[in-house]
Amino acid sequence: MSFCKVFYFCFLLISGNNAVAVTYEGTERNCSVIPPYLPSTAVSTTLQLQELRYQMRLMSISAYIIPGTDAHLSEYLAPRDARVAFMTGFTGSAGTAVVTQSKAALWTDSRYWVQAERQMDCNWELEKDVSVSSLAEWLISEVPSGGEIGFDPFLFSLSDSIGEDAQSSGENEVFVDANKIMCLFAERSWQTKVEHIRNQMRDNPYEPTALLLSALDETACKYDFGKEQNGCCVSGLFNMRGNDIPYNPFFYSYTLLTMDEIWVFLHMNRLTDELKAYLNSSCTGPLCVQLKNYEDVLGHLKTYVAQPGVKVWIGTEYTNYALYEIITPQDKLMTSSYSPVLTTKAVKDDKEQQILRDAHVRDAVAVIQLLMWLEQAVPKGTETELSAAEYVNKCRSQQKDSRGPSFETISASGPNAALAHYSPTEETNRKLTVDEMYLVDSGGQYLDGTTDITRTVHWGTPTAMQKEAFTRVLMGNIELSRTIFPSGTRGVNMEMLGRRALWQVGLNYGHGTGHGVGNYFGVHEWPVGFQSNNVPFRPGMFTSIEPGYYKDNDFGIRIEDIVVIVPVNTKYGHNYLTFETVSLVPYDRKLIDTSLLSSEQLEWLNNYYKTIRELVGAELDKQKLKEEKDWMLKHTEPFSSASVCSSSLTVVALAIALFYNKSI
Repeated sequence: MSFCKVFYFCFLLISGNNAVAVTYEGTERNCSVIPPYLPSTAVSTTLQLQELRYQMRLMSISAYIIPGTDAHLSEYLAPRDARVAFMTGFTGSAGTAVVTQSKAALWTDSRYWVQAERQMDCNWELEKDVSVSSLAEWLISEVPSGGEIGFDPFLFSLSDSIGEDAQSSGENEVFVDANKIMCLFAERSWQTKVEHIRNQMRDNPYEPTALLLSALDETACKYDFGKEQNGCCVSGLFNMRGNDIPYNPFFYSYTLLTMDEIWVFLHMNRLTDELKAYLNSSCTGPLCVQLKNYEDVLGHLKTYVAQPGVKVWIGTEYTNYALYEIITPQDKLMTSSYSPVLTTKAVKDDKEQQILRDAHVRDAVAVIQLLMWLEQAVPKGTETELSAAEYVNKCRSQQKDSRGPSFETISASGPNAALAHYSPTEETNRKLTVDEMYLVDSGGQYLDGTTDITRTVHWGTPTAMQKEAFTRVLMGNIELSRTIFPSGTRGVNMEMLGRRALWQVGLNYGHGTGHGVGNYFGVHEWPVGFQSNNVPFRPGMFTSIEPGYYKDNDFGIRIEDIVVIVPVNTKYGHNYLTFETVSLVPYDRKLIDTSLLSSEQLEWLNNYYKTIRELVGAELDKQKLKEEKDWMLKHTEPFSSASVCSSSLTVVALAIALFYNKSI
């Protein structure tokens, strides 16, 4: 058997994987008894193996080798490179794993034999002969003639002789596109997501037998079949996308999920053979999707509910009455505000967080291009609200992985900006001038993320009232963004921090303070945000922060940034969180009155500008946009602390937040 040429298969592990060091209990697994005995230290690896084997079948790989090192052949590994630990549960510093369709084996030396028996489940064989020839012989015995063996060449040194020792039977050598293997541990496959939701159903004390999904972002997700992704599928349940809804990659669908069956109701005439194969639609097992006509959902649900002993779980926020009234009697119904799919995808994993951050960096380039262009063009008196909207959309379309705007651009000047959700038309379009404020609220859909950002600018001389109102809106944005709060705090209990600076002078705004946002998904993604029906904040959630002020028939101000909830270290307490801003476009310096800012607020602002310079500056260099970088550097120069106020706004605001949090 000839050992195949290297395959560029990269396991992109999410940080904080589920294979961690555990406390030994002095017991080891016993796989010879029925049922097998596993100590509490053993890690379940069934789902990892199912995913890997599924991808191996798609790519005709008979065996896959996973070494315990990184691309620099290091002895000590970062969590994201702990491939063996992720796959096997074994966390020792030396080990090599091999997976075939029917077997999985780990080679490690005698120092770790007991540890491996305590940490691995019975999916894995422990091989105690650690010689290279032992591994090669195992491969020769397990891989059929002509079989292909995959490994990541970045993880093997020139001195490794596995390939030489395995070459003995002269099969053909091939190269394989490794994109799907690369995605394997960077994303959660739809099979993994289904099992995760089923586990939540099993753990629920009300014992639901089925879950009904009605919201389009519960079934759908991003997956553009046949096109280059430059990333992996994230969010949603089935990793699919469509274009039934403007600005959103959704398609009309319902899903009924039970412990051993999956039914998806959609327009059948739009299905491709590739999609059917992707969903395993030709089989009837627990991880096979049975595709049904969209119109059949009522009849199928009625038939299911008629069975004895069933109970259907629904999310009341997104289930229509027609489906709800079918689920009778009441003992066959279980409700929660949101389905477990929505609450689960609200928390982005490490890979999802990173690619969403990346999307915002590229998006910042497009917005900076718009603001720089307007600053130069408006004094000439030729540009309008419509031309500005068209320009920012054009700038976004030139960015990597752009898939168009995420909503209709709000491009508003003067009195039009006093309408919080105004979008220009031929009838209402106004010429932009240096005498009026201008508000642009826009966003983009990228294969790796969805963006939404609002900036308000003035090209002439703002009035004292306009400048104060803008600064107080900015103060509200900063106060929320820099707040530290206990994990599990609801947004509604700190929302007043975005309004306090405005309330002090009798100003306010009538819209919400923020909403969730997705990864190439909905620009308004529930259930995250600052409203009373939003869920408590947890690390990995993304939300907008967007206070504003609108003076009727005169001007409007809104400052909107997307933030991610992240853990924070405090002096005494643990399990505390804060916001980290991922929208990276400077605010209009002309409208900021630094004498109103506290020293803490000014420090936050200067640190934010430093982040813009680092992250967006590097992207502008990459795209060779020197003029735009010069503009960005000019508009992110640090502010002097000489004129800041010494108000106790921050202390008072935090006291209010803590008081409200006690009532959660």
